Amino acid sequence: MTQPPLNALRAFEAVARTGSFRAAADSLFVTQPAISHQIKHLEQWLGAPLFDRGGRVPKLTPRGMALARDLTAAFDGIEAACHRARPPVSDGALVVAAIPSVAICWLIPRLPRFRAQHPDIQLRVVYAHHGHDIDFMTTDLAFTFANTCPIGEGISAEPFMSGRSVPVASPALVELAPAQLTSRWLLKVGLLHDNDPSGWQTWLSRTGQTVPARLPGTVFEDFNLLRAAALAGQGVALCSLAMIQSDLTEGRLVKLADEAVLEDFDYYLTESSMIPAHGARKRARQLFLSWIRSEQSLP
Repeated sequence: MTQPPLNALRAFEAVARTGSFRAAADSLFVTQPAISHQIKHLEQWLGAPLFDRGGRVPKLTPRGMALARDLTAAFDGIEAACHRARPPVSDGALVVAAIPSVAICWLIPRLPRFRAQHPDIQLRVVYAHHGHDIDFMTTDLAFTFANTCPIGEGISAEPFMSGRSVPVASPALVELAPAQLTSRWLLKVGLLHDNDPSGWQTWLSRTGQTVPARLPGTVFEDFNLLRAAALAGQGVALCSLAMIQSDLTEGRLVKLADEAVLEDFDYYLTESSMIPAHGARKRARQLFLSWIRSEQSLP
């Protein structure tokens, strides 16, 4: 079987994406007859029609819709791969990626101290989304959360903070808490879940509590949302002690028990060697890493 006609596939994807032959021609800088020719060529190669031409405007067949969906994803992947392969263009800023919890709870509150010490170093702080790969061709350092140390070509990682999590709540709720937490009281005041109820299921099981088949309570997609709900007194949350240390120290949240979950998870600091670091950039990276380590010893 011959190779798929790539030009025809590109033309077809453009028609499906833009909604018309004319718009596809404009987006690819070719004529409309050229697009029509490529579509016919592709249909001949496939041996099946991709458009229903019975009406005034051709419409995608179910086969055509499925092919268009797959092609769009494939072309997006090719574009992303080519972007990663290109030498990075940098304005000289040190790029730091951080998952939202680290960015909001730990990094951003401390950044004024770094700027005061190193006003000449420009930082760009971007999100690192949990579960998504980080492009270390354009990122100098990253804060992530995982149950194993990140490994890969061109990166080196070290533990940053523990993910060990315990039940916490606002002082107002703690005043109502029994000496020993029970599932009955927890369900009454409300459980707050981070992504899914598995954390609380594990905690209740470890403490010998009855674990309902279905745990009630609001599920939060992001740790910062979970923390905000706990601070607002909306229920009891399982939070990393390291991440909410300032909340505990200043009395905004109170630890309710010592039994923990997520002991196998940690926050990691990962450094990239894919971006050439020499001169001013190397100095900026070294100073930022040194500053992070000095901050780790502070509350």
